[in-house]
Amino acid sequence: MTVDGKVAAITGAGSGMGRATARLFAERGADVAVVDVDGEAATEAAEAIDDAADGSAIPVTADVSDPDDVAAFVDRTVGAFGRLDVLHNNAGVPQESTPVEDVTEATWDRVQDVNLKSAFLGAKHAVPHMREQGGGVILNTASTAGIRPRTGLSAYCASKGGMITLTKQLAHELADDDIRVNAVCPVATDTEMLPAFAAGDLSVDSMRETIPLGRLADPEDVAHAAAFLASDEAAMVTGTALEVDGGRDV
Repeated sequence: MTVDGKVAAITGAGSGMGRATARLFAERGADVAVVDVDGEAATEAAEAIDDAADGSAIPVTADVSDPDDVAAFVDRTVGAFGRLDVLHNNAGVPQESTPVEDVTEATWDRVQDVNLKSAFLGAKHAVPHMREQGGGVILNTASTAGIRPRTGLSAYCASKGGMITLTKQLAHELADDDIRVNAVCPVATDTEMLPAFAAGDLSVDSMRETIPLGRLADPEDVAHAAAFLASDEAAMVTGTALEVDGGRDV
């Protein structure tokens, strides 16, 4: 599964799954824009990738819920590397497990803006470049929560369910342009963000217990799935939501 010679922009790449994916892509020969709202994290991740990988990396600070920031990071990637082959809409925010009647509108809006609206904005600004160059790949990070919800995560589950449907719709819409669109659906993954979901009866241990393989996902598990979907080996794969879930959705 090679992404050698491809150019990728990966959001939320300063840490967790995004950072693992950016590192793997660069190790396999891709040039990567490491996009994150935390500029220091983006810079540190990009410098580490440059030191260790075959591909090169640049840091880009961007709030993926801001239309101007999204347009800017797409343009920065194309300006730096000459094209954009892979857009990975990976950035996301968690929701602490909360009964629906206690979820604030501010929380709901923030989760939708970062987890779902960002993918719309990314596609809106990346598609013209991909169409002009003759094709490309859009990857969206959804979640098993968009397939099999957990109690107390109404805003988060809605955002990830929307991400899966948006993925399928864009795959249909963009097929004639040779732009493939797929989603990865990780189960609970061992990242810094995971404990933010826990409250009441929902704990990291209780999440682990629902996974038949008996462990949390590692960021590298998700990175390898993303690398396959971005590669030419997946040339006939579009509109899918690939479950990286240890069997949770069986």
